[in-house]
Amino acid sequence: MNSQPTLLAVAESYLQDVVAPNAAILDQDPDALKTALKGLGSRHLLGLKLPEPWGTVDPQTAWEIQEAIARYSGALGFLQTQHQSAGSAISRSHNQALKAEYLPHLATGKRLLGIGVSHLRRQGNPLVKALPIPGGFLLSGTVPWVTGFGIFHEVVLGAELPDHRAVYGIIPLVNCQKSGGQITWNAPMSLAAMQSTQTVSGILEQWFLPEEKLLFMQPAGWIHESDRKTVLNNTCLLLGCARAGLDIIAAIAQKKPLPGIAAAFNALDRQVIICRQNIQQLLFHQSREELDTWYSQALLLRVQAIDLAYKTAQGAITVSSGASNLGESQAGRVYREALVFGVSGQTSAVMEATLAQLMRSP
Repeated sequence: MNSQPTLLAVAESYLQDVVAPNAAILDQDPDALKTALKGLGSRHLLGLKLPEPWGTVDPQTAWEIQEAIARYSGALGFLQTQHQSAGSAISRSHNQALKAEYLPHLATGKRLLGIGVSHLRRQGNPLVKALPIPGGFLLSGTVPWVTGFGIFHEVVLGAELPDHRAVYGIIPLVNCQKSGGQITWNAPMSLAAMQSTQTVSGILEQWFLPEEKLLFMQPAGWIHESDRKTVLNNTCLLLGCARAGLDIIAAIAQKKPLPGIAAAFNALDRQVIICRQNIQQLLFHQSREELDTWYSQALLLRVQAIDLAYKTAQGAITVSSGASNLGESQAGRVYREALVFGVSGQTSAVMEATLAQLMRSP
C-alpha cells in the first residue's frame, strides 16, 4: 500500500503551516510572495495544467489544489495561476524544441513565466500588433496588464496579425533592447489588492519575436471561443476566496457566540458546497459536445461563484465589525481578493451575467 501523501495533502500541509500564517505579508511583499511561489515549486505544485510526463495530477485534483492556494493566500493563488496558464499554453505548442526547453522545468519553478493575452479580448484597434518578417515577427504596441514583474523573467504574449489571426510567443519580462527593438515595462501599478503581485504595463517597439520562441498562431476570434470552453477555470480561485471568508466567519463565531453568526456561516457554507459540487460535475464529468448548452449552465455557475466570493467576504467584514477597517485585517484582505477574482478573465458575457445577478430582487 502506498503511504506517500497525495499532492493535495502536500499542498494543504504547506499552505496551512507556511502560507496561511503569512498571508498578510504575502499580500504586500513581493519578495515574500516570490519565496512562497518557490515553495510551491519545490513541492512540484507549479505544473498543475501540464500533461504527462511533466504534469503531476489529474485536472480535478489540480483544480482543488488551486482552490486551496487561493483560500490561504489570494495573492499567491493569483500569481501561480499566471504561471500555470503560461505552462498550459507552452504544452499545447507544436514547437518541440521550445517544449523540450521549458516543460521539464515548469512544475518545479526552475523556469517561471507570466502571461499577457487579455488585450486580445478587446474590440477595435489591436493594442499589440505582430508584423510577419523573415524568421519571425515584429511586435509593437502597448501591453496593458502583465503580473509578476521581478518574479517572472519571461511572459507568454499574444499579438494580432494584419489578417486578425493571433500570434502567441515568449518574450522577456525585463526591460531590454536588441537589434533595434525595445521592451519597456513600467513601474508596478498601485493596486487596491494584491500589490505584491507586481502588475505592470509595457511598451513594445519593433521587438523581434523569432520563430524559435513562437508557440502557435490562432485564427481570428479564437480567444473568444476559448473563453466559452474555459469559463469555469477560475472558479477554483473564486471558491477558494469564498472559503477564506467562511474561515473568518467560523473563527469569529468561536469568539462571539451569537446565533446570527452561526446561522450565516451554515447558510453560506451550504451554498458554497452546492456550488462547488455543481461546478465539479459540469467541469470534470459532463460532455461539452453540445457546447452552447454546456456554456449556458457553466456561465450561471461562474456567476454564482463570483456572488459567493463577494457574499462570504462581506460576511467576514460584517462579523469583524470595525476591526475590518484596520490595515492588517484578514477580512479586509479577503474582501479585496474577492474584488480581483470577481473580474479576473472577465468577458462581456460574464460581466452581463454578473450584472443580471446583482439586479435580481432578493
